Amino acid sequence: MAADGQVLLDLVDWRRRVGDLYRITGLDTLKRFRRGRDELFRSHPQSPIEPDGRSSFAGLRYYPHDPAYRVDARLEQGEGSELLIDTGGDDGAVRYRRAGRLVFRLHGQECGLTVLSLVQYAGGLFVPFRDGTSGRETYGGGRYLFDTAKDTDGLVLEITPGSSDVTIDFNYAYNASCAYSPRWACPLAPPENFLTVPVRAGELIYKT
Repeated sequence: MAADGQVLLDLVDWRRRVGDLYRITGLDTLKRFRRGRDELFRSHPQSPIEPDGRSSFAGLRYYPHDPAYRVDARLEQGEGSELLIDTGGDDGAVRYRRAGRLVFRLHGQECGLTVLSLVQYAGGLFVPFRDGTSGRETYGGGRYLFDTAKDTDGLVLEITPGSSDVTIDFNYAYNASCAYSPRWACPLAPPENFLTVPVRAGELIYKT
């Protein structure tokens, strides 16, 4: 069944508002980002929180800000091979292309995360990951670092045009919608994006 017009417009508005949060500037950026995200989750029709749980929604849970998780990285060229990720829902598998690999050091250890490009969206880049906290402190299916198709990269990925050197900030790592409700189906991190180091930054596991 096709979605009605109001649902489609609400989705456009949701994505715009989420994107606006990733363009906050000035003082207390992370604090204002988290406060704005809580308000969206509490009040917006497209919130992944179940409608009957929004009135009692007390906010998302996060690790404290830690500047050690804002790290310099290098984007290495990808091989371009395709990867299917099963969402576990009615939509089936999502097709991606391995567009590159972010290489960086965290806790003194060499790390790498494959950057996926949605085949269906030209230029959309997506980085899901799991780490040493997954399933205990954070959502077991992993978290997202950024997804440019969803406009969630503005505060996370610092780019210099013409350079493959970037800065990434795990303090903005967030849960997929399926972490809040079983009615959502989400592509999760492939095995090649499992980090053995704990990433104690960003969003914690959601508890009602």
